[in-house]
Amino acid sequence: MTAMRQLPLDLAHSEARSRDDLVVGPSNAEAAALVDRWPDWPSPVAVLAGPAGSGKSHLAAVWREASGATVLPPGRLGPEAVEAAGRGPVLIDDVDAAPIDETGLFHLVNAVRQHDTFLLMTSRRFPLAWGVSLPDLVSRLKAAATVEIHEPDDALLAAVTTKLFADRQVEVEPHVVQFLVRRIERSLSSAIEAVARLDRAALERKTRITRALAAQVVEAMEAGQGEEGRPDPGP
Repeated sequence: MTAMRQLPLDLAHSEARSRDDLVVGPSNAEAAALVDRWPDWPSPVAVLAGPAGSGKSHLAAVWREASGATVLPPGRLGPEAVEAAGRGPVLIDDVDAAPIDETGLFHLVNAVRQHDTFLLMTSRRFPLAWGVSLPDLVSRLKAAATVEIHEPDDALLAAVTTKLFADRQVEVEPHVVQFLVRRIERSLSSAIEAVARLDRAALERKTRITRALAAQVVEAMEAGQGEEGRPDPGP
């Protein structure tokens, strides 16, 4: 007989993005050092470049909290972007998620320099790979402080996963964490998704998080499925 499941309340669990929540390892140490070093930057314009799920947005959130930066959307940057730079630091997260507004970004960089403030951008690619053709903007981007963030190594991914469980007040055996690290995509976003799915599945089944449950959830993630409709794992 199939065990009855308890449907947990779908309570929102926001990702903690303070400086204390940031786990630093070899893959992001240089980027974390740049954020911590603000406002003593080598250039008023900085770029954090790295693959999806590498933690760029967390670092950007830490800098925003420290600097009070205004967040600007990627894409078209109109006069309001220049006005924002006149008031203080500005942040563009995932700047290469939309076609680069070359003229708008050029005027924004100039405003940042004119007002002696700062601009932080995050992107998946290095600035010279954005396909910018405006010569003056290319020159400005070459002068930016660009730091690469690499995919997290096993130690960092395990530390982040352990912390994500702790944030949810869930105790998980180290061997389960190591299993997850070996099986999930090597990204912080995958770790966040796996922890959220496991927490929900454990609540539904009123059980602790075991390696068997972790295997079931990882298989569902790999297949692009949810946790529902799959048999309960054994002990």
